[in-house]
Amino acid sequence: MLRLVLPVLLEQVLALSVGFTDKWLAGNLFPGAESLAAVGLVAYGLGFLPVMFAIPAVAATALVARDVGAGDLAGARRAATHAFLIGGGFTALALAVIGVGGGGFGGMLGLPSDSAALADRYVSIVMTGLPAMLVIHVGVAVLRGAGDMVAGLVAMSAVNLVNAGLSFALGVGALGLPRLGWDGLAWGTLAGHVCGAAVVVVLLYRGRLGLRPTWSDWRPCRAWAGRLLHVGLPAGVDAVANAACHLAFLGIVNRLGNVDAAAHSVAITIESLAFLPGSAFGVAAATLAGQYLGARDERRARRSVWLAAAACTVLMSSVGLVFLVQAEPLAAWFTGGVGRQPQVAALTATLVRIVAFAQPPLALLMVCSGGLRGGGATRPPLIVNFLGLVAIRLPLAMLLAWPAVELPGGMGTILGWGLGAVGAWYAMAADLTVRGLAMLIIFSRLRWSRVRV
Repeated sequence: MLRLVLPVLLEQVLALSVGFTDKWLAGNLFPGAESLAAVGLVAYGLGFLPVMFAIPAVAATALVARDVGAGDLAGARRAATHAFLIGGGFTALALAVIGVGGGGFGGMLGLPSDSAALADRYVSIVMTGLPAMLVIHVGVAVLRGAGDMVAGLVAMSAVNLVNAGLSFALGVGALGLPRLGWDGLAWGTLAGHVCGAAVVVVLLYRGRLGLRPTWSDWRPCRAWAGRLLHVGLPAGVDAVANAACHLAFLGIVNRLGNVDAAAHSVAITIESLAFLPGSAFGVAAATLAGQYLGARDERRARRSVWLAAAACTVLMSSVGLVFLVQAEPLAAWFTGGVGRQPQVAALTATLVRIVAFAQPPLALLMVCSGGLRGGGATRPPLIVNFLGLVAIRLPLAMLLAWPAVELPGGMGTILGWGLGAVGAWYAMAADLTVRGLAMLIIFSRLRWSRVRV
C-alpha cells in the first residue's frame, strides 16, 4: 500500500504546487485582491479541466488494472489506446466549443469586472494546452492501472519545475525574458503541461510493463469503445456534475465581493493540502481493487480499500488538527503577510478552521469512491456526489451566505443568514460529512465488488 501511495502523494504535492506557485506570485507580485480573486477562479478552472478526461481516465485505470491482474497485457494495451482515442474526441470537441463560445468565463461566475478580465486572459492562453493535458491525465491513468505510480510523479515534476521557473521569469522579466506580468503566469503554466506531456509519451513508448502499443492496437473497435464507455461514462457524468456544482458554489462566493472571493481562493488552496493523502490513497485503492478483482480475489480487494481508508482517515485528521492550530500563519503566507491584506488573511483563517472538522469524512469519501471506481462500480459515487452537492451544499450555501435568496420563477424571496463566505463554508463542511458517511455505508455492502466490467 505504501509503495503505491507515496509516489502518488509526491505527485499530488507537485501538482498542487502548480496552483500554489501562481497564487503565491499573484499574492506577492501584484497589488490588491483582484489578482488573488482571479487566480482563485483560474485554479478552480484548471482543477476541473480533468473533468473532460474523466471518462477515459477512470475507465483506463479500472480496465487496465483488471487486465493486468488477469495477466492479459494485450487487453491492457487495447484499453489504453481506446482511452486515448475517446479522450482525443472529447478534447477536439472542447476546443471547438471554446473557439465558438469565446471568453466571459470570469463574468459568468460572478467575479467583478476587473478580476474577471484577468481570469479570462489567463484561461484563453492555457486552454491551448488541452491536448497536452489529455496526454498527461490519460497516460498517467493507464500507467497507474498497471501499478506504475512513479510515472505521474515524474511527469508532474516536469510540469511543476517548468511552471514555477518560467511563470516567475515571465512575470517579472528575469533572465532576459520579456516582462509579461499577469500573462506570464499563464504562459508558464502552459509550457509546464507541454513538457509534462512529453515525459508521459516517453514513459509509455519505452515499453515499460508491456504497455507499449502496436499499430494494430490503435485500430478503433466498437466493442472496446463500448466497454470503456460502460465503465467511464458514469464517472464522467459524476465529474461534470461535480465541476458544475463546484463552479456554482464558487459563483455564490464570488458574488460576495473581492475580499470573500480572495479568502475563499486562498482557503481552498490551503485545504487542498488535505486532499493530497486523500487523492493518493484513493488512487492506490482503485489500483489494488481493480487488480485483485481481475485476479478474482474479492477478499483482498475489499481489505486493501479498508486499509487505505483507515490510514487516510488518520492522516487527514492530523492535517485537520494542523489547520486548527496554524490557520493564521498559513493564511498570512499566501497574502504576503497579515499586514498587507488583513481582511483577506483573517477571513481565510476562519474558513480553514471550519473545514478542519470535515477532514475525517472527506477521507472516507475520497478513498471509498476510489475503491468503488477501481472495481468498476462507478454509479454509486455519481449518485452520492450529485445529491450531496445539489440537495445540501448549494441551497444551504445560498441560505447561509447571502442576506436574501430569490426563489426561481418569481416565487418570492427568502431571508438568508448573511454570513458571507463563512456561511458557504459551513455548508461545504456539512455536505462533505454527509457524503463521506453515505459512501462508507455503500462500500460496506458486497454488491460493488461483484460488478461486471
